[in-house]
Amino acid sequence: MDDIEAFWQRAQQHARLVGMPSVLGVNPLATLRPPAWSFGATAEHADGLLQLVLDGTKTATATALWEFEAEGEALPSVGTLSIITDGAGVPRALLGVTRVRTVPFDEVDEAHARAEGERDRTLASWREIHEQFFTDYASHGRGFAPDMPVVLEEFEVLYSEPVER
Repeated sequence: MDDIEAFWQRAQQHARLVGMPSVLGVNPLATLRPPAWSFGATAEHADGLLQLVLDGTKTATATALWEFEAEGEALPSVGTLSIITDGAGVPRALLGVTRVRTVPFDEVDEAHARAEGERDRTLASWREIHEQFFTDYASHGRGFAPDMPVVLEEFEVLYSEPVER
């Protein structure tokens, strides 16, 4: 069993995703392991953003819609689960999506910027950080545009394991 599968087994138990099948039936959330991924584009991004999640500071994220399209991935929806890894690929948290919306970059609001938890948690700093990120890593050749569609997710931590320092 690999590290992610072992984490998933522990997370299902702690997050109470697995019930007593003979009484309650099989919980569909427990049948398939969710995707494992990390925040950001570098190991440093992944570690820093993961720590914000584990501290409870980061409860939202933003992804260019173009990224989902380029990867052929379905958009997340309420209830979507994800295993979040650190920069070394070690699973650390199980997240559940609580809200999803797609808006133009220039219509992201202050509340979402605060929920992302980065730097000073203002809309101005969110825009600066994300314009740079989308320009450098996530435009898939399209470049940055102020009206580019951005998928905004809010999430809750269902289970986590501490980062060893």
